[in-house]
Amino acid sequence: MHHLLESVKKIAQSGSSTVLIRGETGTGKELIARMIHYWGNPQGAFVDVNCAGFPENLLESELMGHEAGAFTDARKSKRGLLELADRGTLFLDEIAEMPMNLQSKLLRVLEHKTFRRVGGTSEIKVQMRFVAATNKDLHQEVETGTFREDLYYRLTVIPVHVPALRERPEDITLLANYFLERFNRELSGKVTSICPKAMELLGNYRW
Repeated sequence: MHHLLESVKKIAQSGSSTVLIRGETGTGKELIARMIHYWGNPQGAFVDVNCAGFPENLLESELMGHEAGAFTDARKSKRGLLELADRGTLFLDEIAEMPMNLQSKLLRVLEHKTFRRVGGTSEIKVQMRFVAATNKDLHQEVETGTFREDLYYRLTVIPVHVPALRERPEDITLLANYFLERFNRELSGKVTSICPKAMELLGNYRW
């Protein structure tokens, strides 16, 4: 993990290169994305969006924003997350779940750093770092036709792999003791240690 974090520091200071973070669910991909953002001394905000958390029609509006009257209930213009992340970082979590038609629009943003709001005609320029994350094998998604190959290569300029806890079992005792101390403080607890048998069970669990 020290090696990983040293790499993340170098990536953060490398400018605005696009980063793809790979790792299983729960390994801390968003934490790594935030480190890349804050260690890079950005002038803008860290903005995150879960690509699996919105229906297809809403995700585009969430990212690009929309003009008044673009669709039903769009009574006024709205800035999208791309605009909010200008001069900062846009974190695209679960990027593999992004619909194909929106993938092509994201590719255009990556290539030209411009986009149009839904229902708009004016080009809006943005400058930011794109960080994407996935728990899937994007190369496999490309092979099956569910992810654009050109977008895949645009996103994997700098790949980062976050290992699961079972791949670094020496951290289990450290983390267990950290959480023991933390919850003792938060809950006014008086648990002084974890017995060897319990620690053995934690060590053998397939995190």
